[in-house]
Amino acid sequence: MIDIKLIRDDVDDVIKKLSTRGKDFNYLRDIQEMDIKRRQLLVEVESLKQVRNENSKLVGQLKSKKQDATEVLEKLSEIGGQITAKDNQVAEIEKEIENLLLTTPNILHNTVPIGKDETENVVIKHIGKPMEFKFPIKAHYEIGEALGILDFERAAKVVGSRFVIYKGLGARLERALIAFMMDTHAKKGYTEVIPPYIVNRATMTSTGQLPKFEEEAFKLTANNGDWFLNPTAEVPTIGMFRDEILDANQLPQKFVSYTMAFRSEAGSAGRDTRGLIRTHQFNKVELIKIASPDNSYEELDLMLEDSENILKLLKLPYRVISLCSGDMGFSMAKTFDIEVWIPSQNVYREIGSISNAEDYQARRGNIRMKRSKDSKPEYVHTLNGSGLAVGRTVVAILENYQNQDGTVTVPEVLIPYMGIDIIK
Repeated sequence: MIDIKLIRDDVDDVIKKLSTRGKDFNYLRDIQEMDIKRRQLLVEVESLKQVRNENSKLVGQLKSKKQDATEVLEKLSEIGGQITAKDNQVAEIEKEIENLLLTTPNILHNTVPIGKDETENVVIKHIGKPMEFKFPIKAHYEIGEALGILDFERAAKVVGSRFVIYKGLGARLERALIAFMMDTHAKKGYTEVIPPYIVNRATMTSTGQLPKFEEEAFKLTANNGDWFLNPTAEVPTIGMFRDEILDANQLPQKFVSYTMAFRSEAGSAGRDTRGLIRTHQFNKVELIKIASPDNSYEELDLMLEDSENILKLLKLPYRVISLCSGDMGFSMAKTFDIEVWIPSQNVYREIGSISNAEDYQARRGNIRMKRSKDSKPEYVHTLNGSGLAVGRTVVAILENYQNQDGTVTVPEVLIPYMGIDIIK
């Protein structure tokens, strides 16, 4: 969450910066007023406690002299009631402030382009040239179904729409991509992680999924509904460090995390209903960094390079864009998207997102660092990036490497993992 000190010091400036997201944040003035009231109440409570202490001493003095202390004891009881009432008021105000801050997005970095929505994102670069096909292009789901490697119909029978069953060489391709991505990033110094597929409410809240996006999460009935299916590897991997103080000299800490991810896609009705682009369950390899505020943007640039490297090795055409203010994610201060070329749609589609949340998630999750034994703890910066979304990489391979006879050529770097050079 954002630092309440920023609101205390200059609420107008905070509102101005957040307004670039295209929404109204004037409610932050209420936080400022509530915070003033909270601090007034705390002063009053401290004053009452001082009076209580003085009267408690007086009771002791009266009793030592065997004098009647009834009147003072009644006053103490009255003061105690006043303190309790004010403490309750403080608790209520703090809860209301916290709820508002938890639903307030991150302040954007000053280099984020200003724009109303995705149509105003800024293209930074193109890598690779889309292949020109001399035969009718097929969509990935047509290719996959014809080859018998993707089965959407039986998946719908098993559970419902927006699921898939990978079969045969389709399952092998999915596994191969996961191993290839994990191996490639591990060689770049990332520590491999396979975290739990289930996370608790505190972990979901610390990374910004809750309470804002609870309707899009899959909640489990077990554990009193406090467990959720993991929506992205970012959540459990950053959650590993909740309530910890790290050694600044050991930062950045770099992880490549594999999980199966689950999303209800509540806000995407009618979009990409066929195929693998938007499913409820998908595999994902995610890059995570816990970094010092001193160099987190240098680490962001390096993470972008590492994500791009996967597509370069696979020889898939892609472009990199800088998200504008109106298209930025809730928890992020700056985001680059990597979009891969999808021949059947004649467009670039997102396959990776690389972001710096600065101290927004660290503040929610209480993840801090110390520069020395005697220094004051500071919040770290958290970064995450796709390394990549596996299902969408399958889409890109099936479509970009398709052949006229319906077969699919295996990218050269995947042949050692697949054991074949063509899917037929």
